[in-house]
Amino acid sequence: MNNYFVILGAGKSKRFHKNIAKQFYNYKNKDVIEHSIEKSLSSKLFKKVVVVVNNPKKIKNKKYSKNITIIKGGRERSDSSLLALKYIRKYRPKNVFIHDAARPNFTQKLLKNLLLNLKKNKAVVPIVKTRDSIKYKVRNNIFNLDKEKAFLTQTPQAFRYSDLYKLAIQKKSKISDEVTLFLERDYKVKFIHGENQNSKITFHDDIKLPTTFFGIGFDVHRLIKDKKLFLGGIKIPFHSGLKGHSDGDVILHAIIDSILGAMKKKDIGTYFPDNKKRYKNIRSPKMLWPILSDLYKKNFLINNLDINLICEQPKVSIHRNKIINSISSLMKLEKDRINLKGKTAEKLGLIGKEKAIACEVIVSITKYD
Repeated sequence: MNNYFVILGAGKSKRFHKNIAKQFYNYKNKDVIEHSIEKSLSSKLFKKVVVVVNNPKKIKNKKYSKNITIIKGGRERSDSSLLALKYIRKYRPKNVFIHDAARPNFTQKLLKNLLLNLKKNKAVVPIVKTRDSIKYKVRNNIFNLDKEKAFLTQTPQAFRYSDLYKLAIQKKSKISDEVTLFLERDYKVKFIHGENQNSKITFHDDIKLPTTFFGIGFDVHRLIKDKKLFLGGIKIPFHSGLKGHSDGDVILHAIIDSILGAMKKKDIGTYFPDNKKRYKNIRSPKMLWPILSDLYKKNFLINNLDINLICEQPKVSIHRNKIINSISSLMKLEKDRINLKGKTAEKLGLIGKEKAIACEVIVSITKYD
């Protein structure tokens, strides 16, 4: 295993943020560059990982294995790459991977595929097709480029070390990536399928993550004779119904409260007080709709609902699919985003004595632009 992995992270990232370089920006709970460091180390494919940065102290202050070496980078990307190639020359490497720190979302599967193809090739590069129409300019004329014949190159790019070093040491002008050295000489390059998620971070919006919120809802009502039982918006055959100012649908009430909680909007009683005659015997779907409308107007989407219906009778398993179908229809929410579990109170209290039904709900919602 005489393979080496080089991570280039010496750029100033002026297009990303005026105060912090993108490679040191916190992304998914760690610096962007740390994703590449940890993935390359955990793959166990490399004898050494060389990290090239402008400020080595930022990396050296973190605890990594002895297989990590941090060196200072150069003015241009190509300068940093050459510094790394010169540094590892003393180890007589067979293969070297060159990777941009600004691509944190590659997988170990890609690393293995690159190494596999390197057995019969001197240069292996991942590519993806462009999804956009492409134009290019020649003087004052604009031309279309056939996107079926165009593709985007990614990193990591894998090379036989000796071949890359010979080309890099001769090159005097800056290059955008190492495969350029091979293409300029018309040398054969093996292109393999890259990964769509392995996109490069250039602007701050490239890693702007959606904000997710969670809410908890709970409701409980007594069971009384000679009243219809509504659960999840549908009538359930049963000898008793739920006592309440409305129809007493504990599932929809708990869903409403969970959504209000996630939106920081107080509770269901604030919007549907039980001392107002206009809400007497109101069906719960009519209470749910304005809450959902407000949710969607504020650019939230529901990720999932997790529902616990707590009762001895009726048995949840018998009615689960019908209830989920009803909630899905009422909320315009895919059924696979709704989970309904049945719980008992082990014969304890009013619920255990079949005199009440309770429900608790957790909802996850995401804010989008």
